Formats: sequence, C-alpha cells, structure tokens
Amino acid sequence: MNMKKRIFAILTLAAITAMMAGCGSSNDSGNGSGSAAYGGSDLGMITVVSREDGSGTRGAFIELMGIEQKDADGNKTDMTTVDAMITNKTDVMLSTIAGDPAAIGYVSLGSLNDNVKALQIDGAEATAENVKSGTYKVARPFNIATKGEPTGVAKDFINYILSADGQKIVSEDYISISDDAADFETDGSSGKIVVGGSSSVFPLMEKLAEGYEAINGAAEIEVQSSDSTAGMSGAADGTFDIGMASRALKDDEAAQLTGTVIANDGIAVIVNNENAISGLTSEQVQKIYTGEITDWSEVAE
Repeated sequence: MNMKKRIFAILTLAAITAMMAGCGSSNDSGNGSGSAAYGGSDLGMITVVSREDGSGTRGAFIELMGIEQKDADGNKTDMTTVDAMITNKTDVMLSTIAGDPAAIGYVSLGSLNDNVKALQIDGAEATAENVKSGTYKVARPFNIATKGEPTGVAKDFINYILSADGQKIVSEDYISISDDAADFETDGSSGKIVVGGSSSVFPLMEKLAEGYEAINGAAEIEVQSSDSTAGMSGAADGTFDIGMASRALKDDEAAQLTGTVIANDGIAVIVNNENAISGLTSEQVQKIYTGEITDWSEVAE
C-alpha cells in the first residue's frame, strides 16, 4: 500500500512539473519574459486608434496621409474606419497604445515618450531634425489665434513666444520658426489671460507661460486643454484670449481670427513597444486607417 502511494505521489509531481514547464514555455514565446517583441501575424487584428473630431492632430493627420478624400461632388470626407477606437486627448492616446500590443495611433512628435514606439514613415525617422529638413513629411504648424489684434498681456505674451527666449523653449521639443529672433523685453502689462485649445499644443504652451511669468511677474497665464476646434471657437467667442490649434486655421476661422504660427511639429505614427515592426509606408498607414488593411500580418516586415 505504501509503495502504491509513493508511486502515485511521484507520478503526480511529474505531471505538475510538466504542466508548469508548459506554462513557462508559453509565456516565454509570448513575451520573452518581458523583452521579446511580437511581429506580423503574432499580433493579429490591428487596433486602430484615432483622435476625436475637432482634434487638430487628427485633421492634419488625415489630410497628410490621404485618409481625407473627396467625394463625387468634391466635398472632403474623413474616411477613418468606423472600427477605430477614439481618444480625446494626447495622453489618452499614448496610454492606449502603450496598453495594447496590437494598437496603432498618432501623436504630436513633441509629446512622444518611451512608453510607445514611433515608426519610420517612408523610410524616414520621426525626429525634429528630419521635420526641419523636410525628410520626414508628416508635419504641421502650431497656431495661436486672437479675435482682432491682441492687447495688454496677450500681446506681450505673444511677443515673448515669438522672441529668441520663446523660440528657445520651442526648440527643446519642437521646431522653431525662427533662428534669429530678437531677445524679449516685456512691456510690463499686468492681469490674467486664458489660453485654450489643442491638447498637442498644451504642453508647449504651459512651458511658454511659465517662462513668460518668470519675466513678467505682473501677468498670469491660465492654459486650458481641449482640442483645436474648441480653441478657435473659444477665441472667436471670447472664452479664450488666445486660442491654440495644432493645424492651420480653416477658412471660416481665418475670416474671424488673427492667426500666428508659433512652431512646427511632426506627427509620429506610434505602436506598442512590443510590436517588432519598425516602419510603414504612407500608403500602408492610409489603408490601415481606412480599414483596407486590418491585420498586422499584411504589413509584416
């Protein structure tokens, strides 16, 4: 009887060991103990992630990538697949891609972080240098806008943004619009203004506001984040003293507002760090976002 129990115990232990080895093998092949990357058909269906309507980044992205197309009457139509997951902020886009190995999205180049991977597009790396040289073509302007000519703190702050001091801050993460701007001298305007709009421009504007307030202690800049369309409509109706847009002003906006380019920025096409793919063509990105390509195996390198 004792012998039978010993044999049963040995067989049970062997079975448990085999099961644990099998589980360990499965985990190693899936994520390489946290270091291996997925690729091609291993990822399966592509999770397409886009920004909301009204986002300047979305507006620029669909135009640059050919996702916005003209219908038979010549009207522009956003052909982003109806299956796309919609995010309403830059940070939400970043966290969504970081949390899904099969996801693809896009963000301001200046907002890029190590939690996601930027893809080469048409063989060009998404860098500020390549945007400035024209090698990386997925790029757009950052605009601010006011209702009429700005005065007081708004005018002084805009002068700061366009000065050598402001453009130095711009060049830390984005592409400055001038390499020979004059140094800033405040006129000492006092009071509070509200700047609102694009969540892509928001991080830069916060840094600019901080830099300006350090020079002009009599001024207060409140920066609010939403999207480009809200920024332009807010500037037009007086909600914001200055509106922010991560795209060029539309014709109806330009008819009501005075726009000023303050920086240039690339749009990085991003995937999860576990995705082994290193680049796509513009055509592949277009087909992914219009729903023609739906599986990572179709673009495997």
